[in-house]
Amino acid sequence: MKNIPLIAIALIVLLLGACSEPNTNHEALIPMPNQITYNSGTFKFTEKTVIVVEDNQLKDGITVFNKKIEASSGKKLQLTDKSGKNGTIIIRQNKALEDEEYELNIETTNVILEAATPAGVFYGLQTFTQMCPKDIHTLKKGEPFSFKINTAQIKDAPQFGWRGMMLDVSRHFFTKEEVKELIDYLAFHKLNVFHWHLVDDQGWRIEIKKYPKLTEVGAWRVDREHLPWDSRPAMKEGEKATYGGFYTQEDIKEVVAYAQERFITIVPEIEMPGHTTSSLAAYPEYSCTGGPFNVVPGGLWPITDIYCAGKDDTFQFIEDILTEVMALFPSEYIHIGGDEANKAEWEKCKKCQARIKAEGLKDEHELQSYFIKRIEKFLMANNRILIGWDEILEGGLAPNATVMSWRGFNGGIEAANSGHNVVMTPTSHCYLDYYQGPVDTEPVAFNASLPLKRVYKFNPVPAELDADKARFILGGQGNLWTEHVANKAHMQYMAFPRMAAMAEVLWTKEDKRDWIDFSQRIGQYRATYDAMGINYARSMYTVQFESVFNEESKSIALDLYTEVPNVDIYYTLDGSEPTQSSHKYEGAINIDESVSVTAAAFINSKKAGNNSRVNFNLHKATAKALSYKNPPHKKYLGRSEITLVNSLRGSRNFGDGNWQGFEGEDLELTIDLEKQEPLSKVTVGCLHQTGSWIFLPKGIKVYTSEDGNKFVPAGSTTNNVPLQSEAQVVDFSVDLSDTTARYIKVLVSNQGKVPQWHSAGGGKSWLFVDEIIVE
Repeated sequence: MKNIPLIAIALIVLLLGACSEPNTNHEALIPMPNQITYNSGTFKFTEKTVIVVEDNQLKDGITVFNKKIEASSGKKLQLTDKSGKNGTIIIRQNKALEDEEYELNIETTNVILEAATPAGVFYGLQTFTQMCPKDIHTLKKGEPFSFKINTAQIKDAPQFGWRGMMLDVSRHFFTKEEVKELIDYLAFHKLNVFHWHLVDDQGWRIEIKKYPKLTEVGAWRVDREHLPWDSRPAMKEGEKATYGGFYTQEDIKEVVAYAQERFITIVPEIEMPGHTTSSLAAYPEYSCTGGPFNVVPGGLWPITDIYCAGKDDTFQFIEDILTEVMALFPSEYIHIGGDEANKAEWEKCKKCQARIKAEGLKDEHELQSYFIKRIEKFLMANNRILIGWDEILEGGLAPNATVMSWRGFNGGIEAANSGHNVVMTPTSHCYLDYYQGPVDTEPVAFNASLPLKRVYKFNPVPAELDADKARFILGGQGNLWTEHVANKAHMQYMAFPRMAAMAEVLWTKEDKRDWIDFSQRIGQYRATYDAMGINYARSMYTVQFESVFNEESKSIALDLYTEVPNVDIYYTLDGSEPTQSSHKYEGAINIDESVSVTAAAFINSKKAGNNSRVNFNLHKATAKALSYKNPPHKKYLGRSEITLVNSLRGSRNFGDGNWQGFEGEDLELTIDLEKQEPLSKVTVGCLHQTGSWIFLPKGIKVYTSEDGNKFVPAGSTTNNVPLQSEAQVVDFSVDLSDTTARYIKVLVSNQGKVPQWHSAGGGKSWLFVDEIIVE
């Protein structure tokens, strides 16, 4: 080659580069197929690729794939029923496969996709789409495209038949187009159920022609969007209801058809007997009191509005509504809610009490069971199946009902052991309205924690179930309640990537799943989400902090970590922005003075997540020994035995590891300062979050001692914050000026009982404390 000009060499290098194997997405398939083998070579997919459909019964499985190509590139792929030259995608029926199963064989010459049904074809083509470069989502109309896809053999089928997501459109309304877009994303992840929460106290979202006031009145509430959800006063006389919206029946038909085309079943939810203020605002005659009612503008509590179970007209009203609902939704399941039904009005209602007596019922819980069973009988007569939240178990379960278990796994276990079908959706793993990262780095959410990793650890089949009962577990779903989610961008942020984790849990068999592998694939998926225009969360890369106690040296260090592995962490100690020129985290940072740490994660030299900050304030009790009279609840022990003196403060998320919780009991502990110390004050940090039954203490008392035996009162303070107030962290300080002591005893008094105004009135209240600061 010594005589070849340099320009020719450059051209050869350029051509070799152009012919090299592409960087494909084959490692980023989500959900991961249950069986996949990669081969050498690639298949070339272009706008000239022909789809050969050998059986017309399978054509419906191709429609969406071809529409996507046309929408992006401006040109449909040619369909034919005859095999021709190489470079084709051959769709072939294989009746030996299950309904949603497929076999995808990508060869260098052709692609062969086998399935028994159009659904199997659809899912095979979703996998094929995922194997294409992300550019398939950003094709330019009129321009040719050419993708090289790694050859592979895939045999795949879902683990569960119910793979779902619920969206609440009552608390905040989402347009028809926004719902359709979400359905596209669910289909891309091979989810097959969209649970549409259409009705609640804060809005009625579906047109019912027989009862037009349901949307004329019930779909609108007074606009309090500028206020926090739980701090919105009720509608006042003379105010106009301007926030809301609803779907016409034509809208519903359009969305249902759109979902069907993507092999997604829409399960509508029409709440009863509680969560019904929006319908009673329109038709108060079906309540116990006769009203009047206004659509609730936010999280007013308690809400006692409920359908009157003593009136036969109430059931006729509900049956009329369900008749129109069933005409719109072909789903065999109709969700009737059944949760959080406050029975205070039933207890006072003469007609409800007469119903209890006439039907030989024991109490209001059995009256709810009567209510649900009566609705189930109507649905069964129309060849539909009633599904409801696990409260429908109370008082006796309707004979053929399916239970959606949200208050943990126990309701689902009880239902399955009784031979009832179950959809598992416990708050611990499935509630997407919870924070997914540190509270101070996230948009507002419900004050609980559900990081990506915990979603991925979800197993819908509890170990307690015998194999013959496990068959009643249909699957699971993620639930996105929207009290704090007011727009599409926020909705997508809460749903993704956690919905991807849910999709893999429900599709891929447990022995094929691996968190480390998934975390790497979801990292690659970010580019795909960017191309698709999804506003996904990057919370898995947010740096978190944990204090590490060295028992031998009695010292504290600060540990930095992210939810996913294999990232670089850089931090500063002066409040400045972390860069790759900052301190690189190599191990726990020894802390010997108060310091403010700012940290961020980097991948391939690029910042991956948001900045996170912590003020690490040392005080006289930091890392000192504690002795408890009453230990914290086993669920809320905090991260270590010195959680309350680790110099790290808790957030409004009681599950962040920096809180200790006490159920119905006081916190009483003694701190050994190891030597006599002059004292100025003691500060106790407490959480208030009424939605989780967490209340500020009655008060705090502090005692001191020189020998650890004889304690004398040193000071006290009481709580003056109203218990009916928004979630907050409150510091209570006790003045200890002119006091010297070695031992400090702190008594924090639990409220003991949940106030009667609360829906859980009379139950045990929780006390949460994050730090006891001694100065």
